[in-house]
Amino acid sequence: MLYAALTVGAAFIYSANVGQNPPGFYIDESSIAYNAHLVATTGHDEHGVHYPLFFRAFGDYKNPVYVYLIAAVYKLTGPSMVAARIVSSFLGALNVLLLTLLAMRLSRRWEVAALTGLAILFTPWFFEVSRVVVEAAMYPAVLAFFLLSLYRLASAKNSVLNALLVAGSLALVTYTYSIGRLLGPLLAVGLLVFALVVPWRSLLLVYGLYAMLLLPMLIFNSQHPGALTGRFALITFITEKSSYGEIVYEFTKHYIANLNPWRMVVTGDPNKHQIAHITGTGLLLLPTLLLAITGMFVILKRERHDRWWWFVLYGFAVSIVPASLTKEESHMLRLIAVPVFLIVLSIPALQMIVEKSTWSRSLLLVVIALATLAHGLFFQWRYHSAVSSPWRRHLFDADYKAKILDNARLASANEKIYLADHPAIPGYIQAFWHGLLDNIPHDKFIVLPPTEAAPDNAIVITTEDTCPRCKKVAETEPYTLYRAVGTAQIPLPLPADGYAAQIDLVSLQNPLTAGQQANLTIAIKNISNSVWIARERGASPLQIAAANHWLTTNGEMVINDDGRGTLPWNLYPGQDVQLAFSVNAPTKAGDYLLEIDMLQEGVTWFAERGSRTLRIPVKVK
Repeated sequence: MLYAALTVGAAFIYSANVGQNPPGFYIDESSIAYNAHLVATTGHDEHGVHYPLFFRAFGDYKNPVYVYLIAAVYKLTGPSMVAARIVSSFLGALNVLLLTLLAMRLSRRWEVAALTGLAILFTPWFFEVSRVVVEAAMYPAVLAFFLLSLYRLASAKNSVLNALLVAGSLALVTYTYSIGRLLGPLLAVGLLVFALVVPWRSLLLVYGLYAMLLLPMLIFNSQHPGALTGRFALITFITEKSSYGEIVYEFTKHYIANLNPWRMVVTGDPNKHQIAHITGTGLLLLPTLLLAITGMFVILKRERHDRWWWFVLYGFAVSIVPASLTKEESHMLRLIAVPVFLIVLSIPALQMIVEKSTWSRSLLLVVIALATLAHGLFFQWRYHSAVSSPWRRHLFDADYKAKILDNARLASANEKIYLADHPAIPGYIQAFWHGLLDNIPHDKFIVLPPTEAAPDNAIVITTEDTCPRCKKVAETEPYTLYRAVGTAQIPLPLPADGYAAQIDLVSLQNPLTAGQQANLTIAIKNISNSVWIARERGASPLQIAAANHWLTTNGEMVINDDGRGTLPWNLYPGQDVQLAFSVNAPTKAGDYLLEIDMLQEGVTWFAERGSRTLRIPVKVK
């Protein structure tokens, strides 16, 4: 009865309006769905690789398990946004059932299982991830399956089947999402806590099978050096110049920040570009967090000799490690294993309450149930109220099809549609995916190489932030649909009097924290007698841009040539424009000068030709 009720509840809550909320389809969702369709119909990915082990996309490699699962569904349903999101919703519901089953096996009390199931059902962390087509949507269910398999093995059921289940589920933990490449081996090391309670033969079988299942990944990595670590190199704070002391300090700082209870329960992931999260809402229910903390104390007092609970505590500790090696804090996708372990850690606290059959304990159970329901329903109201927010629509490219693709098809008639992307915004995939759904022939689209400009009079969809030849047809950030006017201008070195700029500050957060990346907005005015040619695709070796240095208060160089802000269009004498770009604060605290200058790439800094720079005092904490 309990599992039937949870199944119905999960099916209703997790799939409600899933095709429209979130609105649109995020770039990563389109990439996964498009490659899943290709694999289902042709057996290869967008790059022509036959049944790839990892899917190359956007300069990174996506993991295979989730993509192939979507492909299997598309074999039956054909490509659609709703079908893909229903798969994520199903995985979210499966996680509810698996963790509830684990709660029942650990506690042997239906009350504990029911309260645990209620908490999982309404946990925002699980719910939000299950609403989008991302690999992390599969991770909670995979991790729950691993814990269930491990509990069977640790409960003296040492069959070959259980060893196979543990090894197989541990491999799924490793292959399903990128954090698993570190978390999987860490959890494998943690299995050593069972050395005295599980026969060595069983553990050796698990390790042997797991090693065999990792061989394809190791072979792939040797054949494609850096393929599986390239993304990490971009998001980690570790650099070639980092000392061991700096690495330990930064890791400890991020580890503690990732345990911030206020962010877990109240504000959530601070990254406003996090597609899975509604900004300003918590990730975890307050009763769950309080019960998990209580559960840790119960384990240390009552279950300290039980190796299973040793492993759960260890698993919780290492689940924070992958995210703590990256620059961002409280990143809900990279911390997706954390709520699984917190749910499990709440079980001993619930069990302790249930075992005491007094009226006060019964009242406490009712309060926990009501508080869980109240917090969960409040979040559901916040989530569904945000469906039409402008930011959500922007983030998920909700207006791409109506404003960009439909207008492109009307404007192009029998012409090709050229796709020109900024390196950081691979919008071409939206044209491929929505074109597929609209039965637009794939060969109608031409992806322009970075070194090639669009032909004169061509229809172009671009995500670039510069558009000097644009005759705009339609626009929805970050996409611009335009017809290219004229031929690309090839810039030349400016004359001696062309390097004169007036630079003013518009906005900058101050103070900054050490190593923080911050957004800077400045106003630039061309006070020379020359035209500054904006960056043009395929013809911009001498582009003009704003950039910054970091200096001591005495004017000595600390960081040379940090950020970049390029002109959006040609800037004529007397004209001005606002530029926004990112700067990276020094890694050591202190008082600095942020110096802003203009430069012509490959020629000179404007300051070297007599132009005045802008120096901004900045405090770094």
